[in-house]
Amino acid sequence: MTPEPARTGAALLDELHAALTRYVILPSPHALDAVVLWTAASHAQLAWAHAPRLVIRAPEKRCGKSRLLDVVEATCHDPFLTVNASPAAVYRSITEDPPTMLVDEADTIFGPNADGNEDLRGLLNAGHQRNRPAKRYDAATNRVESIATFAMAALAGIGTMPDTIEDRAVIIRMRRRAPGEKVAPYRHRRDRPALVELAGRVGEWLRADLAQLERAEPPMPIEDRAADTWEPLIAVADHAGGDWPDRAREAALTLIAESQGDNEGTLRTRLLIDCRTAFGDQYEIASGELIRQLNADPEAPWRDYGSQGLTQAKLARLLGEFDIRSGNVRFPDGSQSKGYRRADFLDAWTRYCPPAGGEPSQPSQASPPSSTRDALHPRDGSKRPTEPNRPSLTSIATPGTAGTATPSTTERGAA
Repeated sequence: MTPEPARTGAALLDELHAALTRYVILPSPHALDAVVLWTAASHAQLAWAHAPRLVIRAPEKRCGKSRLLDVVEATCHDPFLTVNASPAAVYRSITEDPPTMLVDEADTIFGPNADGNEDLRGLLNAGHQRNRPAKRYDAATNRVESIATFAMAALAGIGTMPDTIEDRAVIIRMRRRAPGEKVAPYRHRRDRPALVELAGRVGEWLRADLAQLERAEPPMPIEDRAADTWEPLIAVADHAGGDWPDRAREAALTLIAESQGDNEGTLRTRLLIDCRTAFGDQYEIASGELIRQLNADPEAPWRDYGSQGLTQAKLARLLGEFDIRSGNVRFPDGSQSKGYRRADFLDAWTRYCPPAGGEPSQPSQASPPSSTRDALHPRDGSKRPTEPNRPSLTSIATPGTAGTATPSTTERGAA
């Protein structure tokens, strides 16, 4: 019996998730979900109006950037791995069915000590959107040539990338592994084949539905260029089903807040602040009323948090990370219903939220004991990883060279 497409898609994303967690520790579950969705979206570039960039950056060496790029290279569509390739070589490598550009050591191209790379930066900026070809004059034919630029691209390096690139990117901030954090060593010849096989199955799933994906208009919790960048990832998540639609939107809100240095912090911190506003001077609030107020705010992300907006189940899952649980609450008018007590929020508000004046005193009733915190259970990647389908380009100003094989590295990826 053939499984239904949505369940198949969710299972494939789960496999990709497991493969990443096997070899790399990412800084957060949101970052991990974002890389999974970005990698999957690379297989359906023909359907997208925008080609999101993936910026993998770290403050120092040995933070797992190259290891993460290794796994992305094995699982993305038609990888084109380059280190210091000339702009001419990159331009000529982008076809109608574009490859996925992977740029390692991007800080040597765009860092403070680099210069003369405006052509490559222009390509990466223009290639974020369809129908933005580069124009070059061909003296041999006395004609102006249009060169395609549209292609998804991942860039790994130390420090920040240019603002014009990061503004079009999903940004992953890598960290060194802490003591006790373990990952499996990645060996190119041994492990890559199974990852390539997984990439083939992800590509078959998405490319069978390109027309549907091209028509997709997923509800977005964000706007403007951020929405352009994240739309392919959220479209893939909605197409997969399961819990991926919610995870994709939460990842988008969280990573965007982090990249903007938003004072309200991550999605969960934003939720704490909005719950504090909803409470006002009340000591208890019904779950239904809290949901109503959160979804009613047109400037908050909650009404677009999934197809039905924020629900009581989703609210409980988000607040559970702070050991905040709903319970049976009796209100001053004598009524009783499922709800939340102000006392249960006070510790989280103190730790995570900016100060708010005029906090009412704590209510007299005791808080119920907290249950065990929700936890993420890492999936066990059982697949083991065939050969690269596109050679690397490692020389400057050498368009059209055969390049070298994808370099092997002994770095063990860390977060």
